[in-house]
Amino acid sequence: MKDSVASVVRAYLDVVILSLLEKGDSYGYAVIREVERVSGGACILQEGPLYIEFRRIEQAGWIRSYWGDETHGARRRYYALTEQGRTYCKSRREEWKQTAGIMQDLLETGDRKGDGHDE
Repeated sequence: MKDSVASVVRAYLDVVILSLLEKGDSYGYAVIREVERVSGGACILQEGPLYIEFRRIEQAGWIRSYWGDETHGARRRYYALTEQGRTYCKSRREEWKQTAGIMQDLLETGDRKGDGHDE
């Protein structure tokens, strides 16, 4: 199950990141931990692919980055959602709802009885 969840999250990693940033600015390690927490440990993001995705969506204009002012420990690069990112996230979320609804219908067809398609 973990592999299938991870595959879906990878396919929608941009919208996962943007959705997390809707709650407020964050940094890479915090995003990794939040995905792990919300998925109940079913999805563990790797730093390399995550930072590649951060760069990609920043180049697209959906997020902006800045350096934090940590007084203890290393400085962190934070990411913030832009208005363009908010709009994109909303459209991708709608796309996901449609996809999930279609998949739900397709996967439940075997559960239906008496629909005129029984053999």
